[in-house]
Amino acid sequence: MSEQNSDAQAAVGGLKEFINQQVIGQEVLVERMLVALLADGHILVEGAPGLAKTRAVNVLSKGIQGDFHRVQFTPDLLPADLTGTEIYRPQQGTFEFQKGPLFHNLILADEINRAPAKVQAALLEAMAERQITVGKATYPLPMLFMVMATQNPIEQEGTYPLPEAQLDRFLLHVKVDYPSAEHEKAILHLVRAEARQAVATRKAAVFAPLSQELLFTARNEVLDLYMADNLEAYLLQIILATRNPQAYGDDLAGWLQYGASPRASIALDRCARAKAWLAQRDYVAPEDIQGMAFDVLRHRLILSYEAEAEGVTTDGLIAELIARIPVP
Repeated sequence: MSEQNSDAQAAVGGLKEFINQQVIGQEVLVERMLVALLADGHILVEGAPGLAKTRAVNVLSKGIQGDFHRVQFTPDLLPADLTGTEIYRPQQGTFEFQKGPLFHNLILADEINRAPAKVQAALLEAMAERQITVGKATYPLPMLFMVMATQNPIEQEGTYPLPEAQLDRFLLHVKVDYPSAEHEKAILHLVRAEARQAVATRKAAVFAPLSQELLFTARNEVLDLYMADNLEAYLLQIILATRNPQAYGDDLAGWLQYGASPRASIALDRCARAKAWLAQRDYVAPEDIQGMAFDVLRHRLILSYEAEAEGVTTDGLIAELIARIPVP
């Protein structure tokens, strides 16, 4: 790799180490956040309360040069609370557009399923087109723009499930689980240390944020990563298998109502490249595609009633397809 490549990899590696020091026991979540950042996509994080979902996003924002804004989604939130609104200035007799939080670089949509559909839909144009339309005017968003949403899968009362069109705008859907006993012990020590620092009003160790220039360099390196033709065919075969699962076994027939769209192919390609790049390889391996397939596909597949009645999950179906598709 060139010297410029080494600078980008060293910077992103330092960012990964910084986040792992602040968010203990969630290495998969940290890696997936960096994959989404490198693949220029958005990420949906799902898990029970208290599993450091919001903390992970906050720490990531501190490690990147750019503006960060957190939006707590609630039932009384309005679309204008995200996009902004036009304010009348009586002195000039004109309307002036007041930008909303979506005009920041990193957006944390906390508990996104707490807000009604019209508020969730306000994110659609921003996530897909990187622009916002208010009235007759269209406003471009920053080049670095990433939405990181969280949702709680436990409590469903008073929530508004994300529609399929909204879910498809997320590059990854990551599920977060409980940390191990060893990691939880380290979490206790970290929280006590942070509390002591707060009481003593001492500053924590300073981390030099990753510059946007280096981030865009890293994204170009990810796109230039080598993927063999047979691996590209393997990737497409996984996507096509979600549209025709019965081709890999009669027992899979009727499990799916809808398979993955070409947007899933693009997402899996970019995420597999980003995962290989984070592993400091200059080529994509089959395990990169297999490892990212679950997070890329689990929110893009719609199971049939028969599959749900049999207790089949999207993760179980993806694992079954990966096991049956020959690896090149």
